Amino acid sequence: MLKYIKQHMASITGIEIYPLISFAIFFLFFLAVAFLVIRADKSHIQNMSNLPLEEE
Repeated sequence: MLKYIKQHMASITGIEIYPLISFAIFFLFFLAVAFLVIRADKSHIQNMSNLPLEEE
């Protein structure tokens, strides 16, 4: 089964670009999330972390 899939994928022209595109999308998303976490307001993070513990 794997041999069939590998052979079928090899016959598709231009398929080698898809892993590069998916890696670039993942990497850019990771950088965006890391940037947002680093730049986030610390008081907002503290408020959100205490939210489940508050009783109302």
